[in-house]
Amino acid sequence: MNKKIILACCLSIVAIGGLLSFKIIRDSVEYTAGPGNAGLTLPPGFKAVAIAEHIGSARHLVVTPRGDIYVHLAGLKNGKGIVVLHDNGDKADLKTSFGNFGGTGIRIKNGYLYASSDHDVFRYKLNDNDEVIDPEHPEKIVGDLVAKRMHQAKAIALDNNGYLYVNIGAYSNICSDYDAGKKGCPVLESAAGIWRFKADRQNQTQNDGIRYATGLRNVVGLDWNQQDNQLFVMQHGRDALNNLFPNLYTVHQSALLPAECMYALKEGDNAGWPYMYYDDVKHKKILGPEYGGDGEKEADPKYLNPVAAYPGHLAPDGLLFYTGNQFPEKYKNGAFIAFHGSWNRAPEPQAGYFVVFQPFKNGRPSGKWEVFADGFAGTPEQKASGQAEHRPCGLAQGPDGSLYVSDDTGGTIYKVSFNKK
Repeated sequence: MNKKIILACCLSIVAIGGLLSFKIIRDSVEYTAGPGNAGLTLPPGFKAVAIAEHIGSARHLVVTPRGDIYVHLAGLKNGKGIVVLHDNGDKADLKTSFGNFGGTGIRIKNGYLYASSDHDVFRYKLNDNDEVIDPEHPEKIVGDLVAKRMHQAKAIALDNNGYLYVNIGAYSNICSDYDAGKKGCPVLESAAGIWRFKADRQNQTQNDGIRYATGLRNVVGLDWNQQDNQLFVMQHGRDALNNLFPNLYTVHQSALLPAECMYALKEGDNAGWPYMYYDDVKHKKILGPEYGGDGEKEADPKYLNPVAAYPGHLAPDGLLFYTGNQFPEKYKNGAFIAFHGSWNRAPEPQAGYFVVFQPFKNGRPSGKWEVFADGFAGTPEQKASGQAEHRPCGLAQGPDGSLYVSDDTGGTIYKVSFNKK
């Protein structure tokens, strides 16, 4: 006999012959999950497999046309920071590992593999099969990047004109510990922005680059949008509105604010951190309380508007523009975003731990975002408490149009495909 248990308002678990089957109903669309989907919930027609597990703290990743997967680990495993897998369909085999540094960013462009530590960016020459020729001797492209006490991870992107873009995160929550209200924010001089460098010039320092955009507290997810030839980034918003200003913000407001924002950047843009934040409930740029704000006063209009906004503290760590042909047409040129999940919404439930899809039209967000892949965290209780089994971090597109998702908690690599039948 089937036994049905209702959890919350939208999750049901049905026990059939000792196996659990999950159903989640969202926005009148039925999502299914189970052992065949690696525990994930996905839109109809999609399937997921865990092609690799326990490989280490997998951050960003990239897939070659021949199905090799380069995965950058946050820390070393067996003395190596980059793992190379080969996708054999529903399973990926370990080919090799190399690199004596952990980190986040990894890209392939013009015959080179680029990878970043928290302080440097290196590149490796590839052969015609996109295999690293000399793994022991990378070229150092940029060295001695600022990396202090928090937001050290360096995410990277490359454009079509020979430039490398590197996030340098703010080593502060809101700069108030530098008396920024009176003196400005010295963090902005060397961090809290995107720096641009020559992609083929060795031994650059941070001073050799240009500060391409500023006022960005921390960016981990970023990608070059080929449709309109522009850099898009996902900002991690500030913390502690209620903790620092309980007279202005309730616990509930502090859990939702500020928004995690998507920005389309051009050289010279200023997104406004630390002086403002974006409120996606009011749909306004709000003056920060450290700088005379009260939760209602609007910020200086000179600061860049986000092109899309999402609930606070979800930690967007991966951004990918989908250009493949395997998925249905609605996904073409849209953006996938990996939300690593919150840790600081208590006593409200923690949230995120999913991959969302943001529709695009003519190079700009168009329409409401939707949860695409969920279930990484495990049970609803694990998600609400922040004790997630898996946290999505990096995103990559395979040669056949499949979507790969890395997990830096359980060390799993997921492959999501669409059945066209």
